[in-house]
Amino acid sequence: MKKVLTGATLTTWTLGFVILAGTGCGRTAGVSTAARSGVAGESSMTHQSKPGKDELRARLTPEQYEVTQRCGTEPPFANAYWNNHEPGIYVDVVSGEPLFSSLDKFDSGSGWPSFTRPLAPASVTERRDRSLGMVRTEVRSAGAGSHLGHVFHDGPGPGGLRYCINSAALRFIPVDRLEVEGYGRYLAAFASSHPGAWMGTAWFPRQKRAIFLQDQGRQGFPRRRTLVRRTRESAG
Repeated sequence: MKKVLTGATLTTWTLGFVILAGTGCGRTAGVSTAARSGVAGESSMTHQSKPGKDELRARLTPEQYEVTQRCGTEPPFANAYWNNHEPGIYVDVVSGEPLFSSLDKFDSGSGWPSFTRPLAPASVTERRDRSLGMVRTEVRSAGAGSHLGHVFHDGPGPGGLRYCINSAALRFIPVDRLEVEGYGRYLAAFASSHPGAWMGTAWFPRQKRAIFLQDQGRQGFPRRRTLVRRTRESAG
């Protein structure tokens, strides 16, 4: 079973990794990306409502529950979607609301799924996260309030954003399943996209990627000195 960083398990990790990927949720009110950008978006809760705690515990894996409901963090390079290059969309594992597209996914070198933007500005909200003695911007799903990860201002593309997201908070719907599972309205985007646009292009600046990859430790985990230098890479 994959290991999730929680208050009880943080002591088993090096200080560098704790700094990088420690838990913590924003305490201030959430603001949608639509409100921040002034762009109107579709209704965030397009599928089922958020179930109760008992149902969530029964339906989700321990890792999914820890990440989405208790702001846990999965380890980098040891999660479901960090290296997934298939075309499709990513939905909230709790509610099914559409969140991200493979068309906006890129290889950040962080070990977590990274996106340049959400599917719709109204699909996510942001909160100030002051945990671990630093200020970050937490990202949550707008409808179910699931903790997803964090967003940073060092990404590629015109927006300059990098949504660093936990795989455990997502469920991937491949293109050939979109219609069957009720997400057929997203098919047109893939039909008109440039062939291979979703193939995990390494858009992340080469210099930053080189810094991160240079000292990767055994089993895909970066060594401590690299982690301390790259504290902003956390999905969290």
